[in-house]
Amino acid sequence: MKIAFDASRKPRAQKALEELKSIYGNHAPKDADVLIVLGGDGAMLHALHHHADLDIPLYGMNAGTLGFLLNEYSTKDLEKRVKQAKKIDIHPLRMDVTDARGKTYDGLAYNEVALLRQTHNAAYLKVYVNDKLRMPELVCDGVLLATPMGSTAYNSSAGGPIIPLTANLLPLTPISAFRPRHWPGALITNGCNVRFEIMKAGERPVSATADSTEIRDVKEVRIHQSRSISRTLLFDPDSALDERIFKEQFAS
Repeated sequence: MKIAFDASRKPRAQKALEELKSIYGNHAPKDADVLIVLGGDGAMLHALHHHADLDIPLYGMNAGTLGFLLNEYSTKDLEKRVKQAKKIDIHPLRMDVTDARGKTYDGLAYNEVALLRQTHNAAYLKVYVNDKLRMPELVCDGVLLATPMGSTAYNSSAGGPIIPLTANLLPLTPISAFRPRHWPGALITNGCNVRFEIMKAGERPVSATADSTEIRDVKEVRIHQSRSISRTLLFDPDSALDERIFKEQFAS
């Protein structure tokens, strides 16, 4: 098995990298059968974006803080663990943005696309689903659309529901909604297109972020799940991602 490593810059991950390289070697990612990611969840998201052109699975080991997207760290039996791992295929959200000057941008998000107010002023948004106006005015600190994998992260912290990987749903979750009062958000099918139109964009500026890609002073944001892009994550059978998400739904 040809193994490539991708480690965060933090000391713990760098120490793990040196340990594993001395045992298993280190191939160039383009020549490898699997990419081993060392660090925390941020390292896994970085690897998914940085190695977007690779058609190999990613197996993470926790050498960071939370490690929800990674397996337990160990130097033993790495090749055996990779061979026995459960495969989880994930699809990112694609964000297409037009800013206040008319310039366009795009980005991918494996966790979520989040719109956030840039100043003390609340954001005023129109919400369209499949080009039909669903909410003529959402006044809020922000709003996000998450993947099932990302539903356990920022989405959950904002009060959104945790979604099983096989549910074919995307949570649309407001952040501190002022109007409509107590709006809980919505669940939409993963084949839908979502569009946000920023009202009073000059007076109430809004940024849009796809994972770590941030665009400021946006005017319009369009989001859909890109089914044409698929990445494979590997998990030890006794702690696969789908089971972790299920447990999060019942966490005390």
